[in-house]
Amino acid sequence: MQDTKTVITSSPGVTLGKGHKSVWKRMLQNWELYIFIAPAFFYFLIFAYGPMYGIQIAFKNFIPTMGITGSPWVGFDHFIRFFDSYYFWDLLWNTLSISLYELAIGFPIPIILALAFNEVRNGFFKKIAQTVTYAPHFISVVVMAGMIITFLSPSTGIVVHMIEWLGFSSPDFLTDPRWFKTMYVFSGVWQSAGWGTIIYLAALSGVDPGLHEAAVIDGASRFQRLRHINIPTLIPTMTILLILNIGSLLGVGFEKILLLQNPLNMGSSDVISTFVYRSGLVDAQYSFSTAIGLFNSVINAVLLVVVNQVVRRTSENSLW
Repeated sequence: MQDTKTVITSSPGVTLGKGHKSVWKRMLQNWELYIFIAPAFFYFLIFAYGPMYGIQIAFKNFIPTMGITGSPWVGFDHFIRFFDSYYFWDLLWNTLSISLYELAIGFPIPIILALAFNEVRNGFFKKIAQTVTYAPHFISVVVMAGMIITFLSPSTGIVVHMIEWLGFSSPDFLTDPRWFKTMYVFSGVWQSAGWGTIIYLAALSGVDPGLHEAAVIDGASRFQRLRHINIPTLIPTMTILLILNIGSLLGVGFEKILLLQNPLNMGSSDVISTFVYRSGLVDAQYSFSTAIGLFNSVINAVLLVVVNQVVRRTSENSLW
């Protein structure tokens, strides 16, 4: 046994830890790569993972003078209070309906635009069209909200005047709850659709021109080449982005909604994020608002994992 152990440990092809490089040695050998990723690593560590220490106040009755650790523990009281409240289902419905509406309208439009841009052969017109569709992305949320209010104002709105000039009665876009979601979704699509085409155009640029040449020789029309070559190329990208969008289904941002919100359209514009803002920053209910935000994040995480697993079982285009 002694001789066997000696042979094994001394064999040049077998290592039992002595010749194995440590993690630190490997990091030193690739120090350039670690320096390259260091800014992103520390950014998420400080601003994304560091604040997660404060999540515990969702289970406490947080009192600023007592601090996080000194505040009394209340368990799931804040969650139960939110679930039993009369506004829970209204907030959940408004959040889900806006997200699903935005997903149904906003998800396919960048794909359609990318396919259309890819078919344009006039280079000058293609660049102009792309620039025009990209430009709204660089408008800030505050400016965008101001533009919407200005364009849809009952007294000075150009859109309202155009509708009335055509002989129709203009609806109250800014105050009617029935129009808020449509106004929010379509203004968002106008602002972000052009920018969303960049990813799909990048995917289309990887299509082998030989496939189109062979299809043309075989007599395929442009629509057939679009259907059997371009669209299948976009499916992996579409799948990944769809998973990410569903994973943020309850993550409707509050900035734009808050800027467009008023007492008259509150019935359809009040979502979970705006309620968290009012509860936490306006009413100083820090523990209650943290509990609602944690509930929102957990649901989004569960949706992301579930949808990814479903896609993983049905295809190879999953996140992990």
